[in-house]
Amino acid sequence: MAKTCSKGTLQNINTAFCGGADLSLLPDSVFAAAERSSLTVFPGFCDVHVHFREPGFSYKETIRTGSLAAAHGGYTSVCTMPNLDPVPDCAAHLQQELDLIRSDAAIDVLPYGALTVGERGEALSDLEALAPNVVAFSDDGRGVQNDDLMREGMRRVKALGKIFAAHCEVNDLLRGGYIHDGHYAKTHGHKGICSESEWKMIERDLRLADETGCPYHVCHISTKESVQLIREAKQSGVDVTCETGPHYLVLCDDDLQEDGRYKMNPPLRSSSDREALLEGLLDGTIDMIATDHAPHSAEEKAKGLSGSAFGIIGLETAFPVLYTYLVKPGLVSLECILEKLTSAPRKRFSIPAKESFSVWALDEAWTVAPQAMLSKGKATPFSGQALFGKCLLTVHGGKTVYQSHSN
Repeated sequence: MAKTCSKGTLQNINTAFCGGADLSLLPDSVFAAAERSSLTVFPGFCDVHVHFREPGFSYKETIRTGSLAAAHGGYTSVCTMPNLDPVPDCAAHLQQELDLIRSDAAIDVLPYGALTVGERGEALSDLEALAPNVVAFSDDGRGVQNDDLMREGMRRVKALGKIFAAHCEVNDLLRGGYIHDGHYAKTHGHKGICSESEWKMIERDLRLADETGCPYHVCHISTKESVQLIREAKQSGVDVTCETGPHYLVLCDDDLQEDGRYKMNPPLRSSSDREALLEGLLDGTIDMIATDHAPHSAEEKAKGLSGSAFGIIGLETAFPVLYTYLVKPGLVSLECILEKLTSAPRKRFSIPAKESFSVWALDEAWTVAPQAMLSKGKATPFSGQALFGKCLLTVHGGKTVYQSHSN
């Protein structure tokens, strides 16, 4: 344990980013690894946008497998979206998810409540009954199309002291698309999703958030127009935050392949959109990074770009992807990435850190092998890529929730 290790070994464990970590919790194997190369301790990561599929779709993921995958990626708190069966739109439906979390979660799993009944966008859920046991409200996977319903929903969410997290998508503008309406779609004969389908709803919601005063959070933004709208809204005093995903920051539609592991919603956009997202990350317009971890069965992801289900996994590769493609080349500082993964989401959604941290070998390269992932889902556009940054240990609530056995 820490008190028996040499001064030299302790100096090889950098706690500058997480000075409060209790090194006595580290097993001997971690100190042995530190004798070979320097290690870094980070606060437990927090992801405000994941899909653990339970109840209702446990063949894709479960609370247990999803939370173990999160721990493997250094996460100790995650927020699960409500597109489940049953949808958590009343206390009884939510209780099924809460019971699973209580019995099976390896880390803190905080559920969203659905804004509308069945996420159908027709009538508001029993928000008052849900509020004490949900982190926020969302109809993720679907945009709320009706302006009046959204306005009333925002008013009631504000009255309850909660946040509304929006999946922004205008249905009338989708036109059967499934990848970005850009060069790749045009040259390969695919149906495209226009950028306006995202930013047009953000534009409406920002107006309603300003009108109602509701704390408003925009999920997985992907377009340059979205970044600019949110930037301007913040400058004018609207209570808005937003997230984007690691894949939108490092990939664009130039990277697409005819494979379902490149299909997600929103889709990978253009290189100019990616550049705008990076700019928004650096200037504070984008508050946090969330994976939108969305596992599916192998069969559901084996039908190419047109026929596969939307969604990729992300919890186990998020930090290594960001570190490899943004931090190491000097595009974004490590401090910035850590803020977007830790303090920013926790502050906005009032999520405590507890006694949680992870230990990383930042200089250790590893190859993304989907079959070795702890998630039931295996579809990732980073399959086969060499990434830097290996998680050796994750501790939550004073207990080890993940430990690598290959160091």
